[in-house]
Amino acid sequence: MIESSARHTISEVAALTGLSAHTLRWYERIGLMPHVDRSHTGQRRFSQRDLDWLAFVGKLRLTGMPVAGMVRYAELVREGDHTRDERRELLESTRRDVLARITELQDALAVLDIKIGHYGTTCGPTSGGTTS
Repeated sequence: MIESSARHTISEVAALTGLSAHTLRWYERIGLMPHVDRSHTGQRRFSQRDLDWLAFVGKLRLTGMPVAGMVRYAELVREGDHTRDERRELLESTRRDVLARITELQDALAVLDIKIGHYGTTCGPTSGGTTS
């Protein structure tokens, strides 16, 4: 486990997260990343809290949330506790979208399973024709 007081360079964070240094800088520039501390020479120094935030942003990306939605969420977090209801609404809306996508993927998976079962048990090689 990384110490909570540890500070990481942008290249270390890139290696830890799989994000490029360019992406990390872009996240900071568009307001998706909170202010990142700097060393006396101006180099970014990421904290464990920053790494935790990046892990959360990664989960939001997986949900398909648009970047604008993620930036809005980050803005709301920075605005403080009075935005809790709006943050919850944004996350609930995203959750509904994820559930709809899961349903669509389950339907697609069922079709694939049927087709795979069909090829595995009743279909033999065909000659000249195409099958779907």
